[in-house]
Amino acid sequence: MTKIAVLVGSLRKESFSKKIAKNVMSLFPNEFETEIIPIGDLPLYNQDFDDEGNPPQQWKVFREKMKEFDAVLFVTPEYNRSIPGVLKNAIDIGSRPKPDSVWNNKPAAIISNSPGNLSGFGANHHLRQSIMCLNMPVVQQPEAYLANVAALFDDDGKINNDGTVQFLQLLVDTFVKLITTCKAN
Repeated sequence: MTKIAVLVGSLRKESFSKKIAKNVMSLFPNEFETEIIPIGDLPLYNQDFDDEGNPPQQWKVFREKMKEFDAVLFVTPEYNRSIPGVLKNAIDIGSRPKPDSVWNNKPAAIISNSPGNLSGFGANHHLRQSIMCLNMPVVQQPEAYLANVAALFDDDGKINNDGTVQFLQLLVDTFVKLITTCKAN
């Protein structure tokens, strides 16, 4: 079984990103297990805790949990043309100490979104910058930017547009191929 961690960059209860993540998780083949990993309770990263050998328990749990996964799907809104602080904090925590980075060689895919027309372009590319230096192979095409997400869901939280579902299926299929290729090497 291939395990995929899903990191959602929004903490809001009715988060569009969380709804997108849940819809996309159902598109993976049966031999892929997906799980949303909570990141909202992680204390802010401070290197002193690692240097002193006393990282917070939440960091330890997060780091150990992330080691169980083969790949990572990031689903994030755009905040001020970048990624939310909670997501950047989780990335920083997982990347330290550098020799023990939980991200190393884990394939990744990114879906960014926005209630507006820009569709999270800035967040997507800032996230790509961060994960490239962490040695994470990332899906290059298709790039997934979802605009006007407030109108994307029905009353049950399902994506109401077949074209969007087909596009997200293409992203998942491409991600599966990347994961399979990375595991074979």
